[in-house]
Amino acid sequence: MTSKAAEVKGTDIQERFGENVFSIKNMRNYLSEKAHQSLLSTICNGDSLDPSIADEVADAMKTWALSKGATHFTHWFQPLTGATAEKHDSFFTPDREGGVMAQFSGKELIQGEPDASSFPSGGLRATFEARGYTAWDPTSPAFIKEGPSGTAVLCIPTVFCGYHGEALDKKTPLLRSQIVLDKQIKRLAKLFGIKAADKRSYGTLGPEQEYFLIDRKYFEKRPDLVQTGRTLFGRRSARHQQMEDHYFGHIKPRILAFMSELDRELWRLGVPSKTRHNEVSPAQFEIAPVFEEQNLAVDHNMVVMQVLREVAAKHGLTCLLHEKPFAGVNGSGKHNNWSVCGPDGKNWLTPGSTPHDNAKFLTMIAAIIKAVDTYAALLRASVASAGNDHRLGANEAPPAIVSIFLGEQLTDIVAQIEKGGAKTSKSGGQIEIGVSSLPTLPRDATDRNRTSPMAFTGNKFEFRAVGSSMSCAGANVVLNTIVAWAIDEICTTLEAAKEKGRDFNTALQEVLQGIIKKHKRILFDGDNYSDDWKKEAARRGLPNLTNTPAALKALIDKSSIELFEKYGVLSEKEVRSRYEVYVHTYDQTVALEAGCALTIARTMVLPVALGYQRDIAGALAAAKASGAGAMPGMKKLAKQVADLVGDLVAAAERAEKAAAAHESLKALDAMKDLRAAVDGLEGLVPHDRWPLPTYADMFFLV
Repeated sequence: MTSKAAEVKGTDIQERFGENVFSIKNMRNYLSEKAHQSLLSTICNGDSLDPSIADEVADAMKTWALSKGATHFTHWFQPLTGATAEKHDSFFTPDREGGVMAQFSGKELIQGEPDASSFPSGGLRATFEARGYTAWDPTSPAFIKEGPSGTAVLCIPTVFCGYHGEALDKKTPLLRSQIVLDKQIKRLAKLFGIKAADKRSYGTLGPEQEYFLIDRKYFEKRPDLVQTGRTLFGRRSARHQQMEDHYFGHIKPRILAFMSELDRELWRLGVPSKTRHNEVSPAQFEIAPVFEEQNLAVDHNMVVMQVLREVAAKHGLTCLLHEKPFAGVNGSGKHNNWSVCGPDGKNWLTPGSTPHDNAKFLTMIAAIIKAVDTYAALLRASVASAGNDHRLGANEAPPAIVSIFLGEQLTDIVAQIEKGGAKTSKSGGQIEIGVSSLPTLPRDATDRNRTSPMAFTGNKFEFRAVGSSMSCAGANVVLNTIVAWAIDEICTTLEAAKEKGRDFNTALQEVLQGIIKKHKRILFDGDNYSDDWKKEAARRGLPNLTNTPAALKALIDKSSIELFEKYGVLSEKEVRSRYEVYVHTYDQTVALEAGCALTIARTMVLPVALGYQRDIAGALAAAKASGAGAMPGMKKLAKQVADLVGDLVAAAERAEKAAAAHESLKALDAMKDLRAAVDGLEGLVPHDRWPLPTYADMFFLV
């Protein structure tokens, strides 16, 4: 029998890709040539939007959306909750004849007004200061989101700001940081004599997304998963990931059916889903897209997370996007693959075939080394969250210590630059002499280091520390800004040398040499999980911020505030507001988890454990009455259960006290002890009495 998934032909996908997106291709059929070219210039070149075309674009969007079955439109934005938000408005208004007519104006397209006081603002908006605005982002195309029973909504990506223009979202600072990066890349292009130096440059991104799938019936029986997204209790099953047979393994039919529908839905939304596979842990999987312009890639990743949940529900599954839904096995992250497309249309993190291209490439490498070393703590803060704290530093994720992996060949060349100039290359052959004394570098001349937080992988840097449930925007705001800062300093030095009539290549070699000497401590190609590296990192003076409260302080460090203000990415008020939001979110998350853990431990686990205690006591009493003897094994079991019950009660009291006092770190420590007691009881209480689905149930019965 041919499956439904098999009936979908490749040619169908080609025809249907992006069908629910008001893309450049689709808008051509609805706009005049003048409006189409004007909007195209804004989308592709970053030119200012011509307000005179707003009404025509709005009418075209409405006509297209109605043809797709949409009845409502919404400004789709990304507040500081880390999720997306939307308020639906109907296209239809009553006419004078008792009917309705469809209307959508340029004003409605360009600007909306949600209640700003109802979203996290960190003090930027008080309860009585409700006015906020959403503003259309034309560089990210509108799309149709389909719902149940044929419902459809036109989603218009927007920024979200307060009454005085304060950024209240993730997108606004991302767009600002892209402008800053573009400006500095153009300066560097001009110094290298690139003819297209005035054309637009931009960051690119390919965010790989990890996730878990479990049967929905088990999810619904786990209050911890329902309320917090992770298992607060759970004994690791005898079989987990130790056989190393799940990664890239055979995909089960039920999961393949889910993945196939997921791809189809994403393709219809223009999301270039490319790769799918089993991940390391049982019930864990990954989806990876083709690289896109950074702002669009971030929007698409938010769409991916939503569609993952929706499609999973259709298949009787639940998608878990928490960074550490299960203890003792791999957690989930996003591999934030970051690169830069220069004004010449080339990837500036791709080694070139000429000395000139390689000089540009190594300048970018040096800028990133300088940026990451100087602002390592800020980069760590960009991925700080309660969920990610359970993952960072574990055996499947990069540690809290930020470092850079370059690979054997590039590390060797960097070492030569430090000594005064590269003369040989480990790839073999002679250096090509020309614009600079830098070697020709083959592509993919490096191994991969899965333990490194920031790894060079041939034509991009893979920042592996972003959490699976997080927006990629925060990490890329920091990456864009700190790299722009480093390029700014490099360009300023080179421009000064040029004004003095110095040889460009000599000055460039000196700049690169100085950067390597000063910032080489951030380079590490070894095992980032090892205790030796922790000691070595401490010796080098690298920050090791192991929890969110410690990491977030880097946001409000004087150097961070000055950096963001200098480049107009975030004002001091905006930085401090984000700090307040993230600290509050962390504390609320821990308090929520503590409350949920206490409820489960006291009302579900403890009664079962006490009942089992009574049964053991009854068995011992019956044995004694029958003259069966001392039964040392049963007495030992009775003591084990009694001790664990005592540990449970004591840990619960400590967790409750710490949570009530808003002492998050103490609450987490108490919750660890509470978990140890509960998980210990799970290994003793009969399986048919245990009130929660086990890890084995959730991992393997999918």
